[in-house]
Amino acid sequence: MRSHKVTEGDAPVYTFDGSVTARAVVNAEGSVVEWNEGARRLLGWSPADVLGRPATRLVAPGGAFRLPPPGSVIGSGTVPLRHRDGRTVSVWLLAHLRRPKEGEDDKEGADSGGWLILCPLEDPGPLSRDEPLSAAVMAQSPCAAAVFDERLRLRGINDVMADAVGIPEENLRGLHMSEIVGGRQGEKLEEHLREVLTSGRRKDVQTFLQAADEDSAHAWSARIAPLADADGQPIGICVTGHDITEQYRARQRLQLVNEASIRIGTTLDVTRTAQELADVCVPVLADFVSVDLMESLDHGEEPAVGPLSAPFTLRRAAHRSVNPGCPEAVVGLGDLDVYPATSPQATSLVAGRTIVATDPATTLAAWLDWDPVRSARVKEYGIHATMSVPIRARGTTLGVAVLTRFESKDPFTPDDELLAEEVTARAAVCIDNARRFSRERETTLALQRSLLPQTLPRMPALEAASRYLPAARAGVGGDWFDVIPLSGMRVAMVVGDVVGHGVQAAATMGRLRTAVRTLADVDLPPDELLTHVDDLVVRLSKEAGAEGVTGELGATCLYAVYDPITRRCSFARAGHPPPVVLAPDGRPLDVHVPAGPPLGLGGLPFESAELELPEGTLLALYTDGLIESRDRDIDAGHDLLVQALSRQRGSLDDACQGVIGSMLPQSGAADDVALLLARTRGLKSSQVASWALPANPAVVSRTRQYVLDKLAAWGLTEMAFTVELVVSELVTNAIRHGAPPIQLRLIHDDTTLICEVSDCSGTAPHLRRAKTFDEGGRGLLLVAQLTHRWGSRHTENGKTIWAELTLAEE
Repeated sequence: MRSHKVTEGDAPVYTFDGSVTARAVVNAEGSVVEWNEGARRLLGWSPADVLGRPATRLVAPGGAFRLPPPGSVIGSGTVPLRHRDGRTVSVWLLAHLRRPKEGEDDKEGADSGGWLILCPLEDPGPLSRDEPLSAAVMAQSPCAAAVFDERLRLRGINDVMADAVGIPEENLRGLHMSEIVGGRQGEKLEEHLREVLTSGRRKDVQTFLQAADEDSAHAWSARIAPLADADGQPIGICVTGHDITEQYRARQRLQLVNEASIRIGTTLDVTRTAQELADVCVPVLADFVSVDLMESLDHGEEPAVGPLSAPFTLRRAAHRSVNPGCPEAVVGLGDLDVYPATSPQATSLVAGRTIVATDPATTLAAWLDWDPVRSARVKEYGIHATMSVPIRARGTTLGVAVLTRFESKDPFTPDDELLAEEVTARAAVCIDNARRFSRERETTLALQRSLLPQTLPRMPALEAASRYLPAARAGVGGDWFDVIPLSGMRVAMVVGDVVGHGVQAAATMGRLRTAVRTLADVDLPPDELLTHVDDLVVRLSKEAGAEGVTGELGATCLYAVYDPITRRCSFARAGHPPPVVLAPDGRPLDVHVPAGPPLGLGGLPFESAELELPEGTLLALYTDGLIESRDRDIDAGHDLLVQALSRQRGSLDDACQGVIGSMLPQSGAADDVALLLARTRGLKSSQVASWALPANPAVVSRTRQYVLDKLAAWGLTEMAFTVELVVSELVTNAIRHGAPPIQLRLIHDDTTLICEVSDCSGTAPHLRRAKTFDEGGRGLLLVAQLTHRWGSRHTENGKTIWAELTLAEE
């Protein structure tokens, strides 16, 4: 190709000369549709001779003309062509695929697609080293270039490289790369130069260079290539570089957005999410970042909607700095601070957009004058740019993130603003999700706490302690526990787990706990009690499905009843982990309790197991969240629990805390955990008295005497009149309405005296009000008035009527 320079005014104008290149266009059908002057000079054919005719007519006999294969956009090769004078001309051709111009698909001509075929007509010859053009390459190339000799001394640099280094060439010639750049960066570059000189293979590296008159380094893509003489011997190194700072920053921004999508929102914790926002932005986007959230978020309130007005009370949720310990921070983590209308935080919150202050000393003068502590920090660290970005999600304002620069001397650019807003917007959604989750979690926890026992009752049968821990990450579940005093100084212990999490699981737990307490008052055996609870869960599942809520509720449960007089304990479980039982000396006891099906399956039987427990036996009832985790299965967790309990000494409360600390990670359990520990006690034989009575009314008077003698032996003569009346009424009712044999039993401890009368009739007594002239019906009413509480329970052979009296305090 050739160009001519003409002058138009003071500026040269260059015109393209197409005669130095033979140019033709062949359409998709193989016909010539364009033929220029260069093509006429090459083959002698005029445009009138070839246009519209097949291109194959131009090929010499015996030759072949083939367009590049389909899918190709470029092709080349040597083709024998026929000159107009009859001779054969062997020509090297270059072919480019031409795309049809828009709107010209159906037109014929040079711009309708096909192949552009080119052939150079003149060879200007190789570039001579002595030509001005060759000398201008080094000096005027837009690419930074430097030349080092075989001793890796700098011999020359062009103007672009001199500008990048910031030092003239004459001051640098003879220096090594490590001496020019300095530091570890210079040493690495020199190692690369030595490697290329030794191996003879070029190498591409990325580096950062800072000119003498610049505040920050630029990113450079450098190509290091060996230089050789005519014999191929190495004589030096050529280094060319391109400033890729903008591309590097663009990659950093893209990487930051990608990291934000991965690193922000890993948990449903508001504070942790705010900290992730600060961590992502430092140091790529700022040197110090603070995240302040609305105070209303602390109380579970909904954030304000609509226009906001200063001043604002915000809580510092997170901050991060390039300096360890965040010495730039004026507000501590978790502390409240007030931001007046002159502050960038308030300005951005009121405006609802990003606010950039390029010179805090002037643009924020009013605020800094109001806050001398911040003013001192700005001067101490040389803060020169701040950017306040409101944290907004779903139309509500949650807080503000403030980005600050002091080590980086660059101001915030519009691209930085867009990037900060993008990252903050992602974080805002995560913070709002965490806020909503936290609010629901606190609501569910409050509901669950209200449904769980606030304190455990003090009982002569056993000492008990408990712990409940909600899941650290999942929603609150339906774990529960309870200790229920029964008649005859017996006690029931229960631990259960409702499948699922959230408010529904907590509500279901409350209903099941109430049902278990109600059934326990009836004194049902453990296996029968679980059967009734199973029926309830089945009905709850049907109700949930009918209301459009996911049905198939499920739960597990372990129920135990301990009698301190016989020292026997009965267990039954419905798909729940078995209890851990340790003898008083710490040895684990083998307790085989049939697993039973989980609650909610319906129609399947439950079995119970009974075990005699020495006084001081330790019982552990728990939910699977204590023993099961990703790192271990249930069996391994069960063995670990046995070991943890064996090591515990001291009070049961300390034992609970020790077990929780050794079984669960510090970050919290993955599932809810309920733990109930109980240490059994036994009543002495001297605290129990019993008599077998014949079914004869005459025995009532003798029975009263038996009772009076025993009360005197126990030192309870002050209660003799009341106890005498209660025993008379209960024994008389058993003789009249029950079936022999009849048994009377008295039980007492420091606070309670219990009277029990058992017979073999299954008919339960009923409390009623007798009319004025009725001869009977007042016995049980009298018992109810004289005692603290009374009731009946079914036994294997009949029933037992019992009444409790509270002993007078001395």
